[in-house]
Amino acid sequence: MQPAIEPVRDYFLSLQDDICSSLEAVDAEVGFLRESLRTPGGGFAHPRVLENGSHLEKAAVQFSHSIGTSLPPAATERNPHLAGLGFQATSISLIVHPRNPYAPTTHMNLRFFLIEADDPVWYFGGGFDLTPYYGFVEDARHWHEQARLASGDFHQRMKTDCDKYFYLSHREECRGVGGIFFDDWTENGFEASFDLTRSVGDHFLPAYQPILERRIGMPYGDRERNWQRLRRGRYVEFNLAIDRGTRYGIQSGRRIESVLASMPPTASWRYDCQPEEGSEEARLLAEFLPPRDWLAEP
Repeated sequence: MQPAIEPVRDYFLSLQDDICSSLEAVDAEVGFLRESLRTPGGGFAHPRVLENGSHLEKAAVQFSHSIGTSLPPAATERNPHLAGLGFQATSISLIVHPRNPYAPTTHMNLRFFLIEADDPVWYFGGGFDLTPYYGFVEDARHWHEQARLASGDFHQRMKTDCDKYFYLSHREECRGVGGIFFDDWTENGFEASFDLTRSVGDHFLPAYQPILERRIGMPYGDRERNWQRLRRGRYVEFNLAIDRGTRYGIQSGRRIESVLASMPPTASWRYDCQPEEGSEEARLLAEFLPPRDWLAEP
């Protein structure tokens, strides 16, 4: 199979529909706002945003197909030889911010670039990760089991890359419990790389949905909500200070509402806030955020 944008684009559109339908089933009374937008150069975007659900405080599942004459700097900083070349790119990017603090935030992104050159250049990228506010071993283990199924022989490499990428260096702290991450991916040719990308996309719902369903009904109070808002502040810090996807969206001139749809609806910062020793909040920081091999645990 020759590298082509159309089969990847069509898969991402289908995946967007599947994920939106599954999340709408969680909040049946609040559906996704669905928009269809034309973008410069002949591309298009399908933003999908759900807000103020009884279980999902905010969710965004965004699809885009971009056509441009030059890649943004965020896409060429690791590949400067591609600067100034025309391109097409298609992607799906999602975020889920549950209302219940015991239910973790999650993120997934899949993307494909096809660059115009004498010999066409292409690559895939993406992955998924989990950001809990309270730690549950069964959730972390299930998440990483599905990540291993999604990535097969590449799992250890992708897990390590995920731990490295979703890291707040200014706080010396991981964003969550990780998952899988891959970038500039061309291993074994287009067809094999596309198969791997589909596998990651197809394993997202089996990885996240059981965790979400287990946690959204747990009782909570102000203490848990306040902790959730503080941890969401870390999420904002990562997206604005570190994330290449956010920078790419801003640099490419995409609609800013879509670029920043990943932001949580509420977040907070308190000066030098330290959780009480021995608390579940302290346990999250000490036992869950440091990278570990969850699948090796007894």
